[in-house]
Amino acid sequence: MDALLVTSYAVVAAAAALLGAAPGASAAPRAFFVFGDSLVDNGNNNYLMTTARADAPPYGIDFPTHMPTGRFSNGLNIPDIISEHLGSEPALPYLSPYLRGDKLLVGANFASAGVGILDDTGIQFVNIIRIGQQLENFQEYQQKLAAFVGEDAAAQVVNNALVLITLGGNDFVNNYYLVPFSVRSRQFAIQDYVPYLISEYRKILTRLYELGARRVVVTGTGMIGCVPAELAMHSVDGECARDLTEAADLFNPQLVRMLAGLNAEIGSDVFIAANTNRVSFDFMFNPQDYGFVTSKVACCGQGPYNGIGLCTPASNVCPNRDVYAYWDAFHPTERANRIIVGQFMHGSTDHISPLNISTILAMDTNRG
Repeated sequence: MDALLVTSYAVVAAAAALLGAAPGASAAPRAFFVFGDSLVDNGNNNYLMTTARADAPPYGIDFPTHMPTGRFSNGLNIPDIISEHLGSEPALPYLSPYLRGDKLLVGANFASAGVGILDDTGIQFVNIIRIGQQLENFQEYQQKLAAFVGEDAAAQVVNNALVLITLGGNDFVNNYYLVPFSVRSRQFAIQDYVPYLISEYRKILTRLYELGARRVVVTGTGMIGCVPAELAMHSVDGECARDLTEAADLFNPQLVRMLAGLNAEIGSDVFIAANTNRVSFDFMFNPQDYGFVTSKVACCGQGPYNGIGLCTPASNVCPNRDVYAYWDAFHPTERANRIIVGQFMHGSTDHISPLNISTILAMDTNRG
């Protein structure tokens, strides 16, 4: 009986705090929602029959538990580090059975490794949560939250939340350039494929806004032509793969323009453009400035640049992950992720525009 009373009180207190109905009540950290691919997946793919998984050692070697969690990292990933800045625990994967009760107020991570803007991206991974389904899961989450705290409080949680979405890289790496003469490369020249991606991404972001998101950080693609996997497969003399570099150089400016157009239509800075390419450029070409011994060779892997295949128990593993920019063939180390998030939080408009996250948080707090 006591436990029931405590739970009931927690629900009432949470709802009151969210609605500002309890004088003197301290506001909980704002909720955090995450959508996208393996760069931000906190473990949803652990619950799926797919090859796009990171649930075996040495993934998670530097996580607090020193165990794999489904994050494509040696430790914390970008959403985890943003959660630290929010003063919050990491949002649980949406498929986690533990995402219930008070955990719903923290937010949820809907991301799934392998997905892209397009539904045919990542088809080789078979069973992944494509972005349309991630948005449907967001709707379902809101119904669960409303059942827990009431519809008005649930709507306020969603409207006040910070949202992160990371898509696009796989539409090149695991679609257009996956194999020579891919279906999409026969259908589109790269100069036409990129505007098509942008137009489809616009629909996704518009839907996210319709579902209540009001502060959405949208990352561009990083330097996809320079990751260890692409160096291993396509590089000549360690130079970045030209085709993928060109694709990122086309995609990122068009993404920024599209986001500005959406904000102009809405009349508010809902969508924030995070320039992942610029951030990764900084430590790719000046690794020593950031304390890295290399930004080309992955810490964990095999083959040239440790860039062939995923990290496995049989892979080479570097002894000090902090001096490597890349953990595996595609994904940054925790330390590199901290640099990326640091620029998102405090960087200039070269790194994130029109506002960085710390400015957004301060403005929204003052407004509240």
